[in-house]
Formats: sequence, C-alpha cells, structure tokens
Amino acid sequence: MVVFDLMCLNGHQFEGWFANLADLEEQIKKKLLPCPVCGVDNVVRRPSTFGLVKSRVAESNERPTESSADPDNKELMLKALNQMKVLTQTLESEFADVGANFSNEALKMHFGVTPKRNIRGLSTFDEEEVMKKEGVEFFKVPMLVRKTDLS
Repeated sequence: MVVFDLMCLNGHQFEGWFANLADLEEQIKKKLLPCPVCGVDNVVRRPSTFGLVKSRVAESNERPTESSADPDNKELMLKALNQMKVLTQTLESEFADVGANFSNEALKMHFGVTPKRNIRGLSTFDEEEVMKKEGVEFFKVPMLVRKTDLS
C-alpha cells in the first residue's frame, strides 16, 4: 500500500491509501474519492514531502548514530533544508494559494479575464498540458508542508 496526499477543490487536505499510483489515478478519474470534510469528489494529488538521508553506515545496513554521520553531509543537508524553508516561506507570503483552482486562475489571468497576480496551487497533468498549449508560463516547485498543514 502507498499513501498519497490529496486535496479537494475547496482546499481541504487529506490522505488516502492505495495499491499503487495507477489505483489512485483510476479512483480520481472515476470520482470515487470524496473529501472527508465537504464531500466534494473533485480531488487532486498533492506533492508529498519526503526526506533523504545518505551515509556510509546506512550502505552497510547498520543503523547510523550521531557520531557516525558524515559531518559535511549533515551540514549540507541542513543547509538545503533551510533553503527550502526560506523558499516555502517566500512562496507562502508572496503568492496567493488558489488550491486546486490553479489552472483555471492561471488561464483567466493569461486571457485578461482577471488581473495578473502571483498565485500558487495544484494542477493535474492534463491541466498542465492545456496551460502549456495556451502559452501560460508556470513552473512547479516543491514546498515543505508543516505538520499543522496536514491536520
């Protein structure tokens, strides 16, 4: 089983357990995943957070200890984490969160229906293909998720 982070059209975040990614995509396509908060069946997969740790000790199937961790690698990982925190804070403070309405809002701005502004949100692969075809400029950025965001 695999856990995927999900969000409904209204921005409610939740998780679901699936056999694999294909199972998740099939259930989303068939609208079998109602939001547990509001019942909306239009949900998208959210980028999940994850951590990576690499040490010589782990490669030898031993449990790493504080004293055995590579100090240079540890400092590099902490520096990268701090940079991700700064990026996440900047995106949260300077970009309006439009949730699952990202592609609709981006297209409205692109065609001059609404004023241009900084937005962030979620989109499906199909929505991204439409935006690319229409010439909407956007880019995908991973963001850190606080534990409080998941409750």
